Amino acid sequence: MRSTTKTRKPLSELEHAVMKLLWAQGPMTADAAREGLLPARDLKDSTVRTILRRLEEKGYADHTIDGRTYVYRGLQAPQSVAARAVRQIIDRFCGGSVERLLVGMVENEVVDARELETLARRLRERTGD
Repeated sequence: MRSTTKTRKPLSELEHAVMKLLWAQGPMTADAAREGLLPARDLKDSTVRTILRRLEEKGYADHTIDGRTYVYRGLQAPQSVAARAVRQIIDRFCGGSVERLLVGMVENEVVDARELETLARRLRERTGD
């Protein structure tokens, strides 16, 4: 079941861990996901299935059926999910202003001015300005 809305709920820490498996290893069963989370997370089978179902409800994953087995896959690349998460941060904390976010990142030494200049140059090259 896919979400039809453009704004998806963000991933929880555990959902993100499962998505990392789907991105790294490709389509997998719930059992394979549970094994992939070991030994860092020793979860019950029902917990992993619930996480996978939530990922489907949020529109991050879907499944096909192979016999009686559900095989799950991620629907978006990690970069797309990251971009959406950043957009939510911009909207929530910066009033929708990318500039406010970037200025805050420079002021808090998350990004330095040289990195922003490189980004600006790349954007100019891409847009032909």
